[in-house]
Amino acid sequence: MKTKPWLIAAFVAASFIGSAAAAEPQTYQLSPVSVKAPENPAHAPLTLEQIMADPDWLGRPAEGAYWADDNSQLYFQQKRQGSEIRDWYSVKAEQGAVATAVPMADWHLMGSAHRVYSQDGKSLAYLFEGQVFVKHQGKLTQVTRSSSRYDQVQFLADGRLVFRSGWTYQVLDLTTGALTELVTLKNADKPVAPKVADSYLAQEQHKLIEFVALTHKNNTERFEQQQLLAAQSPAVAQPAVYLDKTKRIAAASLSPKGDKMLVALADKSEWRDKTDIMPNYITASGQIAAEEVRRRVADQKPQSHQLFLVDVNTQHVTELKFDTLPGFDEDVLAAVKAENAKAQGKTYQSKKAPRAIELINDWSWDQSAIQWHNSGSQVAVMLKAWDNKDRWLATVDFAKKRLVSQHRLHDDAWINYSFNDFGWLSQKESLYYLSEESGYAHLYVKALNGEAKKLTAGTFEVSNPRLSNNDQYLYFKGNVSHPGIYEIYRVALSNGQLEQMTALKGSADYQLSPDENKLLLTWSNSVTPPELYLMDNKPKAKVTRLTYTVSKELSALNLAAPQVVAVPSSHGKQPVFAKLYLPENYQQGEKRRAVIFNHGAGYLQNSDLGWSGYFREYLFHNLLIQKGYVVLDMDYRASKGYGRDWRTAIYRQMGTPETQDLVDGVKYLVANAHVDEKRIGTYGGSYGGFMTFMALFTQPDLFKAGAALRPVSDWAYYNHGYTSNILNTPDVDPIAYRRSSPIYFTEGLKGKLLINAPMVDDNVFFQDVVRLVQRLIEHENANFETAIYPVEPHGFRQPSSWLDEYKRILRLFEQEL
Repeated sequence: MKTKPWLIAAFVAASFIGSAAAAEPQTYQLSPVSVKAPENPAHAPLTLEQIMADPDWLGRPAEGAYWADDNSQLYFQQKRQGSEIRDWYSVKAEQGAVATAVPMADWHLMGSAHRVYSQDGKSLAYLFEGQVFVKHQGKLTQVTRSSSRYDQVQFLADGRLVFRSGWTYQVLDLTTGALTELVTLKNADKPVAPKVADSYLAQEQHKLIEFVALTHKNNTERFEQQQLLAAQSPAVAQPAVYLDKTKRIAAASLSPKGDKMLVALADKSEWRDKTDIMPNYITASGQIAAEEVRRRVADQKPQSHQLFLVDVNTQHVTELKFDTLPGFDEDVLAAVKAENAKAQGKTYQSKKAPRAIELINDWSWDQSAIQWHNSGSQVAVMLKAWDNKDRWLATVDFAKKRLVSQHRLHDDAWINYSFNDFGWLSQKESLYYLSEESGYAHLYVKALNGEAKKLTAGTFEVSNPRLSNNDQYLYFKGNVSHPGIYEIYRVALSNGQLEQMTALKGSADYQLSPDENKLLLTWSNSVTPPELYLMDNKPKAKVTRLTYTVSKELSALNLAAPQVVAVPSSHGKQPVFAKLYLPENYQQGEKRRAVIFNHGAGYLQNSDLGWSGYFREYLFHNLLIQKGYVVLDMDYRASKGYGRDWRTAIYRQMGTPETQDLVDGVKYLVANAHVDEKRIGTYGGSYGGFMTFMALFTQPDLFKAGAALRPVSDWAYYNHGYTSNILNTPDVDPIAYRRSSPIYFTEGLKGKLLINAPMVDDNVFFQDVVRLVQRLIEHENANFETAIYPVEPHGFRQPSSWLDEYKRILRLFEQEL
């Protein structure tokens, strides 16, 4: 085949897992090549029984790895064979080290991935099973041992240790051992002196009955004495900070000085309504259980936080209003509302009004939306509008007690729920943060009274930033050289010089050692599951493998590696990257059958060069190519890794751009992979199931057959956090929901459709399938079958269910294609 200029194929690190699994990562060149079949020797065919068995047969990878505080070793968890229990292991940070099990009696001595350090670096603290441990002057001490659980361990600037139980913060002086209550937050009315009721009867009662008057006098004196004692005696805990009793505390953060707090309050709204239930038919009792589930997006009401500045010493509380944020009252949905009003024969008149604003909730981080500078002199908070169109990074003017906007990120579609990391430089009052304002997630630094400085630039995405202790570098993970290759980089804050730390040509993530002399890597490629690796903290230093968890059974398989190819797009300059699986001698004989797989989650990347979370599907695709199929796995528009425009292409039209990309995928297979356009099927789960619906309903001649697994049929029934980003809310934008929900297009079904639905799915409700099936029945369309899985949630757990599901999928393709 003649090589075409737009056909960029990235071959994965090895052709067969048998060779890749036993070797350290190597460097491979990324260059234009033509599509070709893998040189795959004959081997025993895969079976569905083997693929869908308990995944322990593949190996049990290291999980949750982190550094020991002395930099000498690493800890990680590993699943027990045939059990869901995890055990802890340790391995020395050196080549050839052997991992050993950590006795359960010693688990509390391991520290934690989330330990915190004092500002002088001489002390550390962490939580184990909700209890507080501190290492001071080389001695480890268990500070608490109670039935109460503690949270939010932090060191103050003066070296004292703070932790909380409930909303009571306690402070430990490591020098004297004194433990005192620093502050307590309560959603309750502040206690006041006893009062005589204003009613006529009460007033007369106090005048006429001496006992009543005397009792009131005694109670008043006791109250006043207690207030004076609390104010004058150093032995008595400070009074609580009383907050609105009709609200709940959503978040609170204490200054390193211990003198101020930021507290966010939210309405005491329930996460569900009484009618939000899910029947569970298979229970231990034999009775039907009504499981509680979350609200649907159609039922969700706007939620807003109130942000308060609390003086810990005086208990004075000041609300920090959002009206200093630019755009806080803009009608950002005016055009959408006008379009929907016009469709209903109405006219919409735009007007300004305060928007619901809350602390941002980033799905991909573990930091707080409130970040204090280590000096305690400044604090930053990240907020977002409930309508998902704005994100603000603000600081606090403590003198004027108001928010000061440092950065506003507006998106006419929606603000990403990733790439919201931010923090302070340690040696100056400057912020660093991620922003998609350029079209890709990049790093910025901003002094409080200065302009933002862009540290990274290009058509790649930055994630997992980590500031070095001396403010010299920001480390990050990025796909700089290719959308599907993730390496580790660092950028110098002084001059913006970018250095590539790894060159492994797969998918790498990292953790800096506490002394920042080494990097712990988690690395994989398309045929090698994730393992732990070690390298010196120098650009492209030697990489040492620490763990070998791949099973002999998996290593012995000769599995073909997919190619990552660039499928030309009919709807933009940027190609659609996809994994391509080719059978042996695919150009010979009659044209081939083909299957296109649709990944789930929507905003997810699967056509990268790392090990896929869809490991069963990867093996299933190998089974398909053994049977002569060609398989394509596309990162259609909305997928992660390709920038803001790719992400938001589906705004208000879910299913349309993705189906257009599937059309381009079919054209690519027909033109380049010897595929019969009349013999192509598709399948996918969750969002992939939704896409299967949309393709078969709106492009009925594109696929001859499709399997929709745990599929969304009506987005109005899905959750608020995900759906309202992309489609707004049904009350505001019903056009978007009708345009994007498969249930409105069921009349278009021509090909054969298999619907596989778990019945105890609290993510995509079984109701989605039930309603859509009823629509198909009313259309008198017999081109579908439904399989139900009574004990399965959204992610299947039982090997028997996996096997049954994929037997049905394979049978569908074998019969129809």
